[in-house]
Amino acid sequence: MQHDSDSFHRDHLGRHLTLRPVTRQELIDYAATLLCSDLLERPAVSGSHEAISFLRMRLCHEERELFGALFLDHKHRVIAFEVLFMGTLDFTAVHPREIARRALTLNAASVILAHNHPSGDPEPSDSDLKMTYRIRDALALVEVRVLDHVVLGQLGHVSMADRALI
Repeated sequence: MQHDSDSFHRDHLGRHLTLRPVTRQELIDYAATLLCSDLLERPAVSGSHEAISFLRMRLCHEERELFGALFLDHKHRVIAFEVLFMGTLDFTAVHPREIARRALTLNAASVILAHNHPSGDPEPSDSDLKMTYRIRDALALVEVRVLDHVVLGQLGHVSMADRALI
């Protein structure tokens, strides 16, 4: 999420202004930055539903699959969100070891996993479910809990926790 910070300013009423035309991508990146700031300022994230707006903004506009994780501390406060893997139109190679390594580096107690489906259909595939279980089991070995895996598409989102799949 990079944007030209000189492009956006806040006025005395808290409105966000720009002094030049901005691209769609710059606007999306700036909005995602604001949503992430909002998540970081919360005392805790009580569920993935609180992170959905941010995750949609960050992942849904992408033309290829991205897989990321929202890392949380022991009180469910957001430590960071990171895109960990990038794939093709309909596949992303995900490595549980890398997720575990990043969670340990950040001293995360739990994670909310998320990835997009550029096709627009958020319905998890069988391989999405298998991957989620592999990640859950790998992270359990290092005492990091997977709270949810959210699959996002232009047609909506699916929370695996809401469906009792995790």
